[in-house]
Amino acid sequence: MSLLIFVLLLLLGLRVTDTTTETWRHCTELLPLDLLSFVLERDTSKLVPGVHMRQAAGVRGVHFSSPHTAMSFPSSHLLVNCNLFPKEFSLVVTLKIPRTALKRNEYIFSLMEPKKEEKRAVQEKEEENVQGNMLKSSKQRNISGEGQDGEKKERQVQSNEERGRIILGLRISKKRLHFLFKGHRGAVEHWVFRNTRLADNQWHTVVLTISSQHARLTVDCAPPLEIVPSRPFPSNLNIQGSRFHIGSRGRWKGLFSGLLRQLVLVPGSDATLQICPSSDPQLAALSVPPLLLDLPVIGKEEDSHLTPYETEERVSVGLERSCSEMHQGQLWFNPLRKVLYLCDGTVWITVLQDQKRLDYVLEHQVLTTSSETHDVEVFQVPGVGLMAAMAHRSPTSGSALYLWTHTGFQLYQNITTQTALAWRHFSMGKKLFLVVSNSGGRPDKHTDKESETDFSVIYKWNKRRKQFVHFQTLQTHCARDWEAFNINRQTYLAVANHRLGNNNHTIDSVIYKWNRLTQSFEVHQMLPTSGAYDWEFFTVGPYHFLVVANAFDGVTTSVDSVIYVWINGSFQVFQTIKTFCATDWEMFRIGSRVFLVVANGHRFQGNGPSRYAINSTIYELDMNGQLFVRFQDIITYSAVDWEFFSLGEEYFLVVANSFNGESYSLNSILYRWQGYEGFVPVHWLPTIGCSDWEFFSSKGESYLIYSSAKVPLSKVFKLKTY
Repeated sequence: MSLLIFVLLLLLGLRVTDTTTETWRHCTELLPLDLLSFVLERDTSKLVPGVHMRQAAGVRGVHFSSPHTAMSFPSSHLLVNCNLFPKEFSLVVTLKIPRTALKRNEYIFSLMEPKKEEKRAVQEKEEENVQGNMLKSSKQRNISGEGQDGEKKERQVQSNEERGRIILGLRISKKRLHFLFKGHRGAVEHWVFRNTRLADNQWHTVVLTISSQHARLTVDCAPPLEIVPSRPFPSNLNIQGSRFHIGSRGRWKGLFSGLLRQLVLVPGSDATLQICPSSDPQLAALSVPPLLLDLPVIGKEEDSHLTPYETEERVSVGLERSCSEMHQGQLWFNPLRKVLYLCDGTVWITVLQDQKRLDYVLEHQVLTTSSETHDVEVFQVPGVGLMAAMAHRSPTSGSALYLWTHTGFQLYQNITTQTALAWRHFSMGKKLFLVVSNSGGRPDKHTDKESETDFSVIYKWNKRRKQFVHFQTLQTHCARDWEAFNINRQTYLAVANHRLGNNNHTIDSVIYKWNRLTQSFEVHQMLPTSGAYDWEFFTVGPYHFLVVANAFDGVTTSVDSVIYVWINGSFQVFQTIKTFCATDWEMFRIGSRVFLVVANGHRFQGNGPSRYAINSTIYELDMNGQLFVRFQDIITYSAVDWEFFSLGEEYFLVVANSFNGESYSLNSILYRWQGYEGFVPVHWLPTIGCSDWEFFSSKGESYLIYSSAKVPLSKVFKLKTY
């Protein structure tokens, strides 16, 4: 009887284990993850400690002088909302290794388990007994794997050095490339590619592709080396609590001594197809950090200690240059064609070529404001010029209206507001209006205290006084946003009521309609919302949509945001989308395609901790299915705004990253549309408590302005194009 009970308990335990595993998520359906940019671009004002930028053969890379903690980060910051490493993936690496510098074994990167005291909490539900027994074994077992040349290329080992903490790593020796991972029952397995001969003082781009059937290594787009392992790469590789280490495994021993230019993880696909064939296979690029893409620094060798860069080659300038073996590695810039060439010993290879595109972003103006600013609205006033309305936090100084001049924005008008959170401009005929979202009550005449009722205000442009004057007051509840739109020649305003009092977030937001008879806005429709943060109106063909960003229901930030469609004079639910403290929706079009991107603020549930590093998501309208489907996830840090704009034939998105759990001083990121690849990061812009981005143009020039909710300043950036 006791044996039967034991068997039943065992089966029940296995069933519970299987069920739990099924709830774990693999890191799949992600775009290329640039590991090198992730650590290099945290602070664009300086290089990471322990890292030096060097130039070799006219090409930049980074050199590691120590395994600094700045080159390490939790895997959860990049592989968000998943517990298991991708079952299939690619690694793209561009490196240069001197013949004499390479030691026995050096790590290009590693993914390490947490230390024992950290690991205990993370792994208490795993098979500790089975894994512990395997770790006691010191035997080495060989697994046969034949490559194209018939040579054995795969083996499994367990060394005292690696068996404890390594989950996954890429290691290199003079003639071999080693792929390591925690395999069957916790044993560290090696798949070894022999005769790679990467230590030849030349740049090389290697792509390692791991699938359920094989491991394939492609060097400089040449025919690949392939391993068919006896056991596939594990499908349940747990990465909870793990950390990435770039250029090391977190220790001095095994520090990478060469130059590293590119390190990209591509979950779920074969990256070889994305970079090969290539006109320059040794430097084939999928995602190279912007710091390494700039023109080489020119200077004398003895002056290199004055900068973080070390140069080996000069750039010659002129209309014609010869390329021969003696000129190998030399750079030539043709000023007429605006092309930078590299001599490969025979012919000139194009490195950078002139085309109409965004070049870089220049800081144009630092605008000191009277208070922290939650929002900026840029608009045109006929006969006056371009203006920017700033929603200032301080009720004492109110909010400010700025006018654009040849030197930048200059103060034009102060407007009384109560903890303003957003401005929205709109027009009716030739009349121009501004409406402000006030989140604080106006003073009570009898008590000199703020009343519990909030009031937002509409202002009208007075042509004679050339100022905005009070037009109408509307009762709101901690209003976060206004949206103005027209349907069938009727003007509507939608307010996002965030909460009533301090605790009630599940309240109605209101759609107002302009009444021509009373010359005022009146309530047209009430819509239930949960901590509403933003409204976005858009039209697709004959259909009108309105989407709300719901942020909080009083318990959790995991709530549904709702897309409404206009039917028979009112809005009705079209689709619900699960969001996490949604703070903004941005609709945009690329060709005939329609997209919606949401800014997810953070994950919060009950009394648990908040997670600020989470995915924000782009959705695309499926015309056949008549709904928005997930298109791309982008990791953000308490995102509060997206701004879409185009330059020529290029399309961009910039995100307002506001907080990472520790600091408000972090980079907001500019992404460029790459077609099949979606949006990829191209510029990292240092911001402090970034709350909003606005794109605008003036006299043929393009600009971005951001507001800060943490310091009294805003910045204007000029978009340099050529």
